[in-house]
Amino acid sequence: MAISAKDVMELRKQTDCGMMECKKALTEADGNFEKAIEILRERGLATAAKKASRTAAEGMVYADYCPKCKVGVVIEVNAETDFVAKNDKFVAFVKEATQVIMKQNPADVEALMACKTENGETVDEALKNLILVIKENIKVRRFVRYEGVCSAYVHGGGTHGILVNFETTNGIEAKDEFVTYGKDIAMQVAAANPGYVDEASVPAEVVAKEKEIMLAQMAGDPKTANKPEAVKQKMIEGKIKKFFKENCLVDQEFVKDGDLTVAQYTAKVAKDLGGDIKIVKFTRFQKGEGLEKRADDFAAEVASMVK
Repeated sequence: MAISAKDVMELRKQTDCGMMECKKALTEADGNFEKAIEILRERGLATAAKKASRTAAEGMVYADYCPKCKVGVVIEVNAETDFVAKNDKFVAFVKEATQVIMKQNPADVEALMACKTENGETVDEALKNLILVIKENIKVRRFVRYEGVCSAYVHGGGTHGILVNFETTNGIEAKDEFVTYGKDIAMQVAAANPGYVDEASVPAEVVAKEKEIMLAQMAGDPKTANKPEAVKQKMIEGKIKKFFKENCLVDQEFVKDGDLTVAQYTAKVAKDLGGDIKIVKFTRFQKGEGLEKRADDFAAEVASMVK
């Protein structure tokens, strides 16, 4: 199967591996990206793939929470240039769309476009009017809406938006200390980028695939290749524990106090406030993740390497 320069460029973006390694992996995988990433990981050339780690579009991410109605929203709206994120009309549109989502609970972006704003026009009409003013292509890309106790956090003026959903008892969510705690957890999600809330929320197939990759890495390492199977399995157990600690929010070291895990910090705050706190779920949006900017010079560089 012929591997295009564009495919090699995309795999390099997803893994940060060298171009020739990416071409070899894609060739071996018959062009299958997921398989190619797995091959690179097995060879120790790529870490656990963060395929959307490179920001590739402009605009902004925004998050907000209404304590009175107990609804939180995180939204991403994309544009062509970074100047748009600083435009007052653009920011006002993003915030208005957020309020519409909070109040009307549309099922998806298409449904959101049909919702009415406070001045009677649809969100779609408001967007088209904004495009006429700003003269850039603007799109509402995605949003998540949670009901219940939440914490919303916007980082970097709209580069990241975090929404965390909690379960609480005894009304402790109304206390200032809980608000501070909620922001801490949202900032933890922004900084440490966990993939899951806890070990129980990690799908079994994800754990199985991690073990498979770890075994392949051991097989390719002269230091571990000939070790007894029982020893390898013991090593795998340790590696999986490390995987959970790095990828599960409650198991991570708390960024503001490395002596505590997030779970320990949560238990401490709950005890101090006289109630219970459970982190239920979270969403972390990074502006432009998974989208692609024009990179003509880089594409030419890759093309020259793979011809």
